[in-house]
Amino acid sequence: MPKVKPQKRNSAHSDAVAKTKAAHSIFKMNTDIGQHVLKNPGIAEQIVNKADLKQSDVVLEIGPGTGNLTAKILEKAKKTIAVELDPRMAAEVTKRFQGTPAQKRLEVILGDVMKTELPYFDVCISNTPYQISSPLTFKLLATLPAPRTCILMFQREFALRLFAKPGDKLYSRLSVNAQMWAKIDHIMKVGKNNFKPPPLVESSVIRMVPKVPRPQINYDEWDGLLRIAFVRKNKTLRASFIGTPTIMNILESNYRTWCAQNDIPVEDGPAEDADGDAMDMGQEQAAEEDPDEAMEMDDDDVPDFFKEETNNRLQEALKKPSRKKRGKVAELVREKVRQVLEDETGLADRRARMCDENDFLKMLWAFNQKGIHFS
Repeated sequence: MPKVKPQKRNSAHSDAVAKTKAAHSIFKMNTDIGQHVLKNPGIAEQIVNKADLKQSDVVLEIGPGTGNLTAKILEKAKKTIAVELDPRMAAEVTKRFQGTPAQKRLEVILGDVMKTELPYFDVCISNTPYQISSPLTFKLLATLPAPRTCILMFQREFALRLFAKPGDKLYSRLSVNAQMWAKIDHIMKVGKNNFKPPPLVESSVIRMVPKVPRPQINYDEWDGLLRIAFVRKNKTLRASFIGTPTIMNILESNYRTWCAQNDIPVEDGPAEDADGDAMDMGQEQAAEEDPDEAMEMDDDDVPDFFKEETNNRLQEALKKPSRKKRGKVAELVREKVRQVLEDETGLADRRARMCDENDFLKMLWAFNQKGIHFS
């Protein structure tokens, strides 16, 4: 009787491995949309612990991937709402918890979080795709009612910018804007080897606690002031405002609009110097701007809650040299700006990179009192 050919001892194991690899071959991560799955369960647990979740909490998770972080959240929260852009990942995270007690407490929303109207949530936890770090930050800060806390993983340099203080190298308009609306602190560093596939940069986790109630200021006014101050953050504020005719043109235009809206008459006509000659703003620019202070423009992309009009106007104005004659209204606006910077706030010789939130608030209030607006 012929012998039965024995099967190799590890063939069954090899078949199982092959099937597993085949099943997961469709999950090649798309790094173009920031897919770097957190694979270290210890890091995932630390992140969730930092959120200090309550059993009654509804948690928003952005980009759940295969659900490693989701599993830790579901252990502690009442409900998890996971927003996922990739249909493969949405299906995978749904399948992972199907048939388990956690299934009813998980809601998966397929779509782009930046285009999705978010339901109510108490806490946000996110291994954030780096491409949407800035717009996501400000979307969360604009959410009403405000979440209790947000635990967010970002590229390390972006995280450092968020909580940078005056005088720090990375202090920028982004820093001032984010810290106006929330208290932000650093939680932990996360090395690139904790992800699959590893990203090219290191990461950091921050805690962002929105201020409640929100500061009662006009966001467009606030951000308009910061855009001007941080065009070149190493210049003095005097040079950024009075020494930049294109900026003064914008403020003059805004002042005229404000006067028209409030039925305040303005006196037009050319302003004359002591010799009776009309002043040329373009010729004056070189004399007032300090060439030693000219630095690269601070290009932090801080998205408006509503629009980008202020930034577009500013960028266009800076491209066009001003040669127009200064009129009486321009002189009036110039004097108002001088009074605010020199007499009322004493900030004329300060640089934006050295000013804190209170300095900018004081400046904005003083400007608005004189009819100078930034939106």
